[in-house]
Amino acid sequence: MDQDNELLEISGTVESVIYKNEDNGYTVLRLTDENGETVTVVGTFPYAACGENMLVSGQWMNHAVHGRQFKAAFAQRLMPTDERAIYDFLAGGAVKGIGPATASLLVARFGSRTLELLENEPETIATVKGISLAKARQMAESFRKQAGLRRLMEFICSFGLRPILAMRLYKYHGDEALELVRANPYLLASAHIGGSFAEADTLALSMGYEGNSRERINAAVIFELQHNSGNGHCFIPREKLAAVTAELIGVAPEEADASIEDLIDRGLVDYEEIAGCRACYLPELYEAEKDAAERIFRMSQGKYNESVDVDRLIRAVEKRQGIRYAALQRATLQLALENQIMVITGGPGTGKTTSIRGILAMYDELGLKTLLTAPTGRAAKRMTELTGREASTVHRLLGAQFAEDGEKVVFTKNERERLDCDAVILDECSMVDVPLMDALLRALPPSARLVLVGDADQLPSVGPGNVFSAIIRSFAVPTVRLTEIFRQRADSRIVRNAHLINKGEHPNLSENAGDFFRLKRLEAGSTVETITELCAVRLPEKMHIPSSEIQVLSPTRKGELGTANLNKRLQEVLNPRSPDKREKAFGDRIFREGDRVMQIRNNYDMLWVTADRTQSGLGVYNGDIGTIAGIDPDAETLTVDFDGRLAVYGFESLPELEHAWAMTVHKAQGSEYRAVILALTPSAPMLMTRDVLYTAVTRAKELLILVGDDAAAYQMIDNYRQSRRYTALRVRLGKLAGTGL
Repeated sequence: MDQDNELLEISGTVESVIYKNEDNGYTVLRLTDENGETVTVVGTFPYAACGENMLVSGQWMNHAVHGRQFKAAFAQRLMPTDERAIYDFLAGGAVKGIGPATASLLVARFGSRTLELLENEPETIATVKGISLAKARQMAESFRKQAGLRRLMEFICSFGLRPILAMRLYKYHGDEALELVRANPYLLASAHIGGSFAEADTLALSMGYEGNSRERINAAVIFELQHNSGNGHCFIPREKLAAVTAELIGVAPEEADASIEDLIDRGLVDYEEIAGCRACYLPELYEAEKDAAERIFRMSQGKYNESVDVDRLIRAVEKRQGIRYAALQRATLQLALENQIMVITGGPGTGKTTSIRGILAMYDELGLKTLLTAPTGRAAKRMTELTGREASTVHRLLGAQFAEDGEKVVFTKNERERLDCDAVILDECSMVDVPLMDALLRALPPSARLVLVGDADQLPSVGPGNVFSAIIRSFAVPTVRLTEIFRQRADSRIVRNAHLINKGEHPNLSENAGDFFRLKRLEAGSTVETITELCAVRLPEKMHIPSSEIQVLSPTRKGELGTANLNKRLQEVLNPRSPDKREKAFGDRIFREGDRVMQIRNNYDMLWVTADRTQSGLGVYNGDIGTIAGIDPDAETLTVDFDGRLAVYGFESLPELEHAWAMTVHKAQGSEYRAVILALTPSAPMLMTRDVLYTAVTRAKELLILVGDDAAAYQMIDNYRQSRRYTALRVRLGKLAGTGL
């Protein structure tokens, strides 16, 4: 860059857009200035389009490859006003539904008033031959959305913030987004927008907020509670909350505590002294935890004295299932018969699925309507395959959707409109957090039964609480712990080694046999090469396992053996670039037709239809896996096939997707794969734990291959440290049930 730091100005018209990154707004464009000279300008210009006018402030620089460029620090952008520029703007695809031919018709008919009419009078646009009123309204809506989004983008980017935040703001708040974020810049840090507190704070301070203003400290307190709920905590002890808030924004702990008191007085934070803690909760989590405890306790008191011959009923179920139950399994069926709520827990191969089938058959014999559910789409699909009965995700079962404010999730099934059932069997219960469990309990009919099934030794839920473990450890609910490995799984080294790992014992990793293998690699580069070769060549050719049935797992997203890099390498070998495959660059990722992708946040408003168009619905959920079925660059859409349900994403929604040939162990919870390859790599201490390794191993159905350094596996087995979660569900249940703490 030139030595003179004074900002220079160039004004002109955009002739062409050479490159644009829709994730961060970075753009390279050609600008024709007032003297008729064309210059290359680089900077952040979200949605830049041919024909628009710009006044750009910045400095000249010499790029090593591309030569002399003007690097923009700021830009004032104006809609084109003359007919030629308006044509260029519309013909360049700035507005969905308008190409060169339509642009020519519009400009020929309306001249310099084209954009004004497009925004405000679509019915006038519809007088042009070939443009229906419906199409004119669609074009007008696209133009208005772009204009509103551009203004919001310019506001956000003027403070050096990420354009994606503007896109999410506009998605949830529409034309009101700019006014709302000006009134409350800390809206950026809300969960549905996904900005960091630092970004929101940068905006607030730039807008004139004082460093120790009550508004700023209050926002920091709420942020800490929200952020820590994402780390599994239902509450934060008051003294700790004051300390972390003070550290976050550089104020005194006394000032932070005063803000906590203010928020408690205003009902924005709930406070209770429980289990020796001065607990501070977000109100919705406080209500969910208390309500869940009370409902679980009431159900634990529910008993059924069925006038049936238990032995005859179990014999009928055995005949129906074609098996002979062991003593503990018979006891499990009897508990499910006599109690309104019960828990079944156990490791792999101990008969949880057999118990589910037996209870389902018994309820069928009694004429009970039973619903099957699980936390994730893949877990629900697996439940369907194992039982032969339709299972759905908990979110879909409860009719999850966004509230009108676009922030909170509400459920159409609740205490006012309950589920139509006599019983619910919930599998993979270790993944269920406090709010979701409370929502399910609220939707159950008062007399309905609930069977909770899962592996208490797996990783806890991503969301707040440790529900399954808390219920078991409260001793308030009848619980069966399955420990015997049944004969049909006893020969599985996956099963045997999983149980050894769970007990803290080191399996013999050098014993490559059966369904459990270890390929020792000491360098990250050779580990990556081995993993890609296994997926692309060795397993498909030698063991006839197609790459679509192989899942690569890693403890971490970061580093050479993290999922981000592994997905790039796996894409190169499993779905390489091809002339007949369309692709879309987005940030540092390339989405290509045929890619395996995963939804990474709940989207309750996403419309899906089945391939035959006979069924449709709303909702694509965090962890759902699909394949990119098509990319339409003209419509700016990408279609994902989620096991026969087709969902169409606008390019602005692509941050909700990431590649899924490799995924973290946490993301794989609740799923089972024919073959699993686990990258053994040193990671952050919180990821190098026994429950992470145990969860990874138990995801494999037929084949598990560990690739990497044995030392990493042994380090994980020896690290039984589980991070403490601040949650009082166990305490509340214990008090209600009189079982103590």
